[in-house]
Amino acid sequence: MEYREIVAVTGIGGLFQLLTTKSDGAIVRNLTDKSTKFISARVHNVTPIESIEIYTNDENVRLHVVLQAIKDNEAQHPLPDTKAGNDAVKAYFKAVYPNLDEDRVYVSDMKKIVKWYELLKKNDMLNFDMYNQEEAQAEETVEETEVEAPAKKAKAKKAAEEVTEEVAEKPAKKARAKKAVAEEGAEEAPKKTARKKKTEE
Repeated sequence: MEYREIVAVTGIGGLFQLLTTKSDGAIVRNLTDKSTKFISARVHNVTPIESIEIYTNDENVRLHVVLQAIKDNEAQHPLPDTKAGNDAVKAYFKAVYPNLDEDRVYVSDMKKIVKWYELLKKNDMLNFDMYNQEEAQAEETVEETEVEAPAKKAKAKKAAEEVTEEVAEKPAKKARAKKAVAEEGAEEAPKKTARKKKTEE
């Protein structure tokens, strides 16, 4: 059983392992009591928890990012009692994931995340290395793209400068050619005049 197989079902508490899907629904296994049941697509929505995003003060993050933060801070900040007051739950998330958007992530959502964390921990499904590696690779790709872009711009600028220089050289060459023709014409004119004078004599 892997994290990517786990789903949440609207209208039913807890988490489930998706066993198979059908045209009219899905068969799932409850992570709490291991019971298997059919979920009707006409009544419930089945959502893979790996696709769930959490609102933050910046860009949204996937659920596993928050779960990883809870895991990393569990020794220093023990999980709160979900039956505790709202202020205690808010204070906990402010300590383990301060960037959480409290205006859009309700206390009921925070309590649900804590319950899901406990379920996943009991089923040994808090290993998010695969997702962390994918994110690291994505960041490297973005960095490489950012480095390549200025290099391409520099090449394009250099090519444009070379074209400009080439275009500037052409009028200069034309001007030199025109000057040479004019000088040649000037030299030939006296010769023709001299021949004409000799003929008249």
